[in-house]
Amino acid sequence: MEYIKFARFFLISLLCFCFFAGNAFSAERRKDQFSKDPGYYIAPIPYSLPGVGEGVLIGGAYNNIAGTHSDVIGFALTGDIEGVGIVSLDNHLISNRLILDVSAQYLTDAAVRNYNQRGMLGDENDYSVLNIKDNEFYGLRLTGTWYERMLELYGGVLSSKTNLAEIRNKDGQVIQVANNADDNSSTLYTLGFRFDLTDDYQDPRRGFRYQVSRWWDDRSGQQTSKFYQTEHNITGYIPIGKRSTIALNAFKADATVTRLGETDFSTIESQQGLNCSDASLSSSEQLQCTQVVNNIIANNTYGSVSSLGGWGRLRSYPDGRFNGSHLLFLGAEFRWNITDEFTPFDIWIAKDVRTTIQLAFFYERGSIEDIESRVGDVWKESYGIGARMVTASGLVFRADVATGDEGTEVSVIIGYPWETF
Repeated sequence: MEYIKFARFFLISLLCFCFFAGNAFSAERRKDQFSKDPGYYIAPIPYSLPGVGEGVLIGGAYNNIAGTHSDVIGFALTGDIEGVGIVSLDNHLISNRLILDVSAQYLTDAAVRNYNQRGMLGDENDYSVLNIKDNEFYGLRLTGTWYERMLELYGGVLSSKTNLAEIRNKDGQVIQVANNADDNSSTLYTLGFRFDLTDDYQDPRRGFRYQVSRWWDDRSGQQTSKFYQTEHNITGYIPIGKRSTIALNAFKADATVTRLGETDFSTIESQQGLNCSDASLSSSEQLQCTQVVNNIIANNTYGSVSSLGGWGRLRSYPDGRFNGSHLLFLGAEFRWNITDEFTPFDIWIAKDVRTTIQLAFFYERGSIEDIESRVGDVWKESYGIGARMVTASGLVFRADVATGDEGTEVSVIIGYPWETF
């Protein structure tokens, strides 16, 4: 109950602050929200995603193609993740009113950490690594937008299929190879709206934005649970001086199970192609295998929301570090815009217009649990510094270094933190 009271107090306070801040500072857009400034990038780009891996992304992007708003990105991943993908964004079916985004991705090899305890407890080294093969992902979103992107309604579908290949320990040694594991298929649907009373959709410096969405998974089989996830994301922006800002973010997510999935250990073990009681496994290997199955049982019992850790929230922890069905996250970031410019650059691998060079200093804290009343009993924190370059074509190149009680992580990625789909 203390968590619920605190969450209500914080969200109401932030909403009130942002309402008055938005009116006091004026949410008049400071530039055109549908820029057609062209830009392209063709280059190998290093990536670093905590808990996922490192490597090189080889690809290209062409933004605002031929005087339109459409962007296309194609890439091939090498290193800890191997695969290819293509993304097409900002396709205006009705000019400045109806926008289509589509994406497709195929990963031949990827690895994710399976932490052996959900919630905020559990040792940082208590995990195994799941090798995933033949990961397919397809996404589509339609967005209706009005009033210079201040109001948006959207709906989308995300379809994915993965296959468990093997379980490894944290040192990379194989614990068990999955034998004819069932495909893990999922089709997620989402509906939501976004209210954006800021001075700029891409690079806000004053005002506030609020986004609420609901996700649900339409599964016909009984092996997995059916649940829906509700997300509330609100960010206030306080201008500091002529061009810098303080960003304050609150994010709350809850899963509601409408049908329990399979919870029988042996059935799930068989579906995943595992044999955790294999006599050739050591006792510790049997335990790690068992904990993979137990996490699936927990997901089928409670559902799951977005995890904490990675490049978006609690950046000093690896991706997927903390999991559960109820989440509260709070963040603050001082964005010091060193430059405020309109500087074209044209080199053989890139052409665009640089608008801002930014340093950011941030602090974050979050809590996630399967039982809602336990959220807030244990908090984890991150703090750090980042560097960003904002471009007129719509890209934000970001590198962050974050520290917490489990060490330091480095993220190199495109886009601001804290944003949702």
